[in-house]
Amino acid sequence: MIDHISVGVADLDRAARFYEATLAALGLVRLVTRPATIGFGKTYPEFWINLRTSMAPVPPGSGTHICLRAKTTDDVDAFHAAALATGGCSDGTPGIRPHDRVKYYAAFVIDPDGNRIEAVTFPSE
Repeated sequence: MIDHISVGVADLDRAARFYEATLAALGLVRLVTRPATIGFGKTYPEFWINLRTSMAPVPPGSGTHICLRAKTTDDVDAFHAAALATGGCSDGTPGIRPHDRVKYYAAFVIDPDGNRIEAVTFPSE
């Protein structure tokens, strides 16, 4: 249903370091580099960061977040650890999130610009 997503960043180099490490845990690599945008993906760019030099940090209460699928709980853990190691903040440590319809394993991070990113997987019993 969704072909690609993008987030604005105030510092492209800082964001590139953050997202290269964080997205690598989910199997996404840098595929496209342009002066004001970088695309990450597995076979085509499905996650973009776009330079917005006058961008203010995303307000904590914006309610917006992007969720990316991980293959395993280890991948979710690696995503979270990489985010924290490259300037991100935890917004929910890796763990099981019980829900009324399905049990899932997720972690939430906030990138250096305030974008909220989640990694999720659905472990079998």
